[in-house]
Amino acid sequence: MKKRLLAMLLAGAMCASLAACGGNTTGGGTEEPNGESGSEGYSIDVILKTTASEYWGYVKAGAEAYMADNPDVKVEVKGASSETAYDEQQNMIETDLNSGAYDAFVIAPLQADLVTTLISGQTAPIIAVDTDIDAPEVKSFVGTGNEDAAAMGGEAAVKAAQEAGWTELKAIAISGVQGDSTATARLTGYQKGIEAAGGTFLADETQYADAVADKAATSMEAIMQNHPEGIAMIVCNNDDMAMAAARAAKGNEAYANTVFVGFDGIQSACTAILNGEETMSVAQEAYDMGYMAVDAAVKALNGEEIKEFIDSGCSVVTKDNAQERLDTLKSYLGE
Repeated sequence: MKKRLLAMLLAGAMCASLAACGGNTTGGGTEEPNGESGSEGYSIDVILKTTASEYWGYVKAGAEAYMADNPDVKVEVKGASSETAYDEQQNMIETDLNSGAYDAFVIAPLQADLVTTLISGQTAPIIAVDTDIDAPEVKSFVGTGNEDAAAMGGEAAVKAAQEAGWTELKAIAISGVQGDSTATARLTGYQKGIEAAGGTFLADETQYADAVADKAATSMEAIMQNHPEGIAMIVCNNDDMAMAAARAAKGNEAYANTVFVGFDGIQSACTAILNGEETMSVAQEAYDMGYMAVDAAVKALNGEEIKEFIDSGCSVVTKDNAQERLDTLKSYLGE
């Protein structure tokens, strides 16, 4: 419980003034977990997009923390080998849905439309986490209000670009998987925030890098070739891509003061921000996301009413608060 209390205190402190992070999906409001739903030896299956990244490690840790707090609930966490291993995740979902071994499911879909078909007709409670699934079988979506959170990051990026001396406040996005609902929401949010703050979002020049670092570096090289004069802001779908883009631009004088914005607020991003290798990150509370999703599944099994959207919170990480967040993230993983 010590880690859980620390997570709740940090989320409350960092998001108290950021109510705009609330959902851009159906339903509304934030539901805090209490870990006290009366369970009956339930078995909860958690299928994530992948387990091969730091961000998803926090979601996994949060889900498993619920099991530690509630020993009568068994939580099994798994995920695909990467965020483009679509067939692998599809097989996991199909196998587990048909196994009869689980009372409820928590799913972070790689392809939400496909998962909608896979879960059709299921009677066991299903909770979507991180990325929503548009299906009547889904009892609740637990995650970040991605559009509003990215808008907040876009506004912060414009302010940082102005402080860095940019007069042409242009921004280009390096996004994740084209067509993915989460990536689309973040793109929309970045554009909204940047334009609201007086910047220019070059939507036609969006680069898609499948949420991986090496492709983001290639995208950044293309941006530099197309804009030898420099670009004020590069806004990315996750931190790995933002750090890779910043590394690719290192040594290019035209990009010396470019603002690089990531999304997730993971440990490596906090370190990069402290070292001046990434400017800022829109942080998701991934640990809370995992915990809340399992809590929602248990409540659904108990017949309790749960909200259609449960906001797990967000914040903007800068040099001013990166060390505090880094210390907290380490505590989640027992470091």
